[in-house]
Amino acid sequence: MLLDTYGRTATDLRVSLTDRCNLRCTYCMPEEGLDWLKKSTLLTDDEIVRLVRIAVTHLGVREVRFTGGEPLLRPGLVSIVERCAALEPRPELSLTTNGIGLEKVAPALRDAGLDRVNVSLDTVDPETFHRLTRRRRHDDVLRGLAAARAAGLTPVKVNSVLMRGINDDQAPDLLAWAMEHDYELRFIEQMPLDAQHGWTRRDMVTAEEILTSLHTRWTLTPEGDGERGSAPAERWLVDGGPHRVGVIGSVTRPFCGACDRTRLTADGQVRNCLFAREETDLRAALRAEPGASGESDGSDDSAAASAAGDLRVAELWRTAMWGKKAGSGIDDPTFLQPPRPMSAIGG
Repeated sequence: MLLDTYGRTATDLRVSLTDRCNLRCTYCMPEEGLDWLKKSTLLTDDEIVRLVRIAVTHLGVREVRFTGGEPLLRPGLVSIVERCAALEPRPELSLTTNGIGLEKVAPALRDAGLDRVNVSLDTVDPETFHRLTRRRRHDDVLRGLAAARAAGLTPVKVNSVLMRGINDDQAPDLLAWAMEHDYELRFIEQMPLDAQHGWTRRDMVTAEEILTSLHTRWTLTPEGDGERGSAPAERWLVDGGPHRVGVIGSVTRPFCGACDRTRLTADGQVRNCLFAREETDLRAALRAEPGASGESDGSDDSAAASAAGDLRVAELWRTAMWGKKAGSGIDDPTFLQPPRPMSAIGG
């Protein structure tokens, strides 16, 4: 298992498939984009599947979410999903995407074994969308959401970030729209993970502000006993249900004490926390093996070598997770933003 010194067990794996994105969201990256990772440094499809297999069969991972950048830009995405869905025990598979291109590929992803999707959408207004993302692709996202629902990738969840002075007044409209279309809306506090390092707590729209805004139109009651466990979102029933809304207060209401996540970047680095400043290189461990293909040629010797390699990688992964800190440290005066932005870490 992936244990740490605070008694937490990581069973949820986030796998970044690429650092590239076809939007330029103001809270993520500059208008001109970033210097993308070189193709040679990215994990191959085989390496991704192998690392997911190691996580599932050796380390107790039960949930795998594919992220980016924008994961739909990964050419081998459908095949990767299909191969991971064939693993035993089968993990729950999900995808976090901006929705651009999802309209075309949603049925294929469902057939491959994807269970559900989270789509990022911060506004129902096309002009505000353009201001936030610097692209006019609002309709593409809406069509992608509808296609995901039609394909059965449910519950379809929508992730929204509110930016002060841009869309901070749109929380009620977003929730009304989400309920109309039977999407599950989750608001996420803006985190200090932008490439520009321009985040300030003063400009962040807090979970409390979001809830206050929603209460102007609806009655919100905590779902169940109000305990979220390792789930990042606190969830509320809207006017008694059946619709619900979630708020992820990563900064003001952190859930570090029950965190169950481990992260794999597109270039094969394990991160034990979203805000970690250290990484463990699993790509190098894979490519240092004889043959360095990550795949067995079928011989007994090759199979034995591959199995031994799996155990070495698993041990590296365990060691990386064992050193996980108690929390993100955002409230500590010595906090330093990770050198990698969110697009390179994976959401």
